[in-house]
Amino acid sequence: MSGSYDDLLEATIQHLEGLKSRGVRHVAVSAETLRMLALPVKAPIANLRSYVQPTPPAIARTVSSSFPRTPNAPDSAPIFRIPATELELPKTVEILAARPGEVISGRTPPLDSAAKAAAFAALRERALACVKCANLASSRKNVVFGVGNPDAQLMFVGEAPGADEDEQGEPFVGRAGELLTKIIQATGLQRGDVYIANILKCRPDTPGQSSGNRKPTADEMATCIPYLHEQIDLIRPQVLVALGATAVEGLLGKTLGITKLRGTWNTYRGIPLMPTYHPAYLLRNQAMSEKRKVWEDMLAVMEKLAMPISDKQRNFFLKG
Repeated sequence: MSGSYDDLLEATIQHLEGLKSRGVRHVAVSAETLRMLALPVKAPIANLRSYVQPTPPAIARTVSSSFPRTPNAPDSAPIFRIPATELELPKTVEILAARPGEVISGRTPPLDSAAKAAAFAALRERALACVKCANLASSRKNVVFGVGNPDAQLMFVGEAPGADEDEQGEPFVGRAGELLTKIIQATGLQRGDVYIANILKCRPDTPGQSSGNRKPTADEMATCIPYLHEQIDLIRPQVLVALGATAVEGLLGKTLGITKLRGTWNTYRGIPLMPTYHPAYLLRNQAMSEKRKVWEDMLAVMEKLAMPISDKQRNFFLKG
């Protein structure tokens, strides 16, 4: 088997185990995947293209060469049921076929507070012990899991930890994090009211460099994003905010540039998503017009959440 297949299989098993630990009985797969699963064990699986949850385009590209899309695959299919013993999930598992790119969300009833806390603790433990990216595991100081309210209505997603985050084990604690905290507070919320996470849980390694950061690779994002998926599924935020172009690429697979994408609502895993500039960009570009753009995005988020907005808030960064 190819390395890509092994990585995908391992990620699939890990994802299913996480679902099982939370009592999940419904998972979404494509009709083509069901057909491939029905093949004898020794049959080639070269056309396996998707598993459990549909994958963002940017991440799907990392495995597309090994698992090409089957021509003329049906757009949709009826509900299938398979014995639980075949997936080692509780009772009977209902498999919901999805159209290509479609995300089926909200199928699982919310967990009670005790079960949710236990699931979060188990997910955190798995993430902290993760060594899937050997280069990142060997160079990191801390796994930066995420921080905030597990019942948050608003969730922010950045790209990856920097040096400060790697040192402290918490996302957005450097200068960009301080600015993000001020932005959150300007909405009337506190940092502890929201949840903050990254596409990558480890700082991208920078061999031969004593300082600086680099963008996560597509492979690194594909490997790590199942942890973020589980966080989102547990938290069930009403709105997601993607901070910067890399976060948007990792979540939506869009590479048009954050300037073109910010301020426009998208949907991710059935949740409204607002792309906006990364706080680090505002530290580099102090123009009032750029600050206003981010604040306009946050006003849209506040409106989506039905939060009260004062005249003072509406007029932030406007010339008198």
